[in-house]
Amino acid sequence: MTAASETGRFLIIDDHPLFREALHSAVQMAYPDVDTVEARSIAEALDLLAGATSFDLALLDLSMPDVHGFDGLLQLRTRHPRLPVVIVSGHEDAKIISEALSYGAAGFIPKSARKDDLAAAIRSVMDGAIYVPQNYQPQPADADRTDRADMVQRLSKLTPQQLRVLQMLRQGMLNKQIAYELQVGETTVKAHVSEILRKLNVYSRTQAVIEVAKLDNADLFREQAGF
Repeated sequence: MTAASETGRFLIIDDHPLFREALHSAVQMAYPDVDTVEARSIAEALDLLAGATSFDLALLDLSMPDVHGFDGLLQLRTRHPRLPVVIVSGHEDAKIISEALSYGAAGFIPKSARKDDLAAAIRSVMDGAIYVPQNYQPQPADADRTDRADMVQRLSKLTPQQLRVLQMLRQGMLNKQIAYELQVGETTVKAHVSEILRKLNVYSRTQAVIEVAKLDNADLFREQAGF
């Protein structure tokens, strides 16, 4: 999508029809010639994204029925890293906004925003900016360092085999592929994944991959896991 043509396709992901309509209206105000496609779940959104038609932007509600917390954003970011994803949420807590941005969100727009503000925010993101509410105060850097230190400590609890499995998860490998590489059964791989999630204190393999990627410790993994 180019600024000159202002044509393209946006994906609206929200389970509430009134909010989908509100976002559609805001998009039309910002880009009258843009097509909007709606998804009522993350699964439906992923099916649409897997199709032949490409999208220029996704507008995502955090509270979706088929995912928990940030898992919807994480799935979109890991499977479609080039797609800008903007969170449009009723939650406006600074910590939630900071976490969304740390997971790669291209912006965070409160659902309480007026339609013209929504339209301006969408234009801002399409122009390459990271949009946040005017009253947003970034979290202190010390908090980020503490979170990273905590994750490093959790990683130290993983066994060498669990580190190998985690590295393979980062490569996008499925349980069956991991089992083949390690010459173990899929049940064993599933047990390793469960232990990895428990030790890292995350609720999905997708979140584990994203959290670890923020540490940029690929070399450490290869050294510890024997790659």
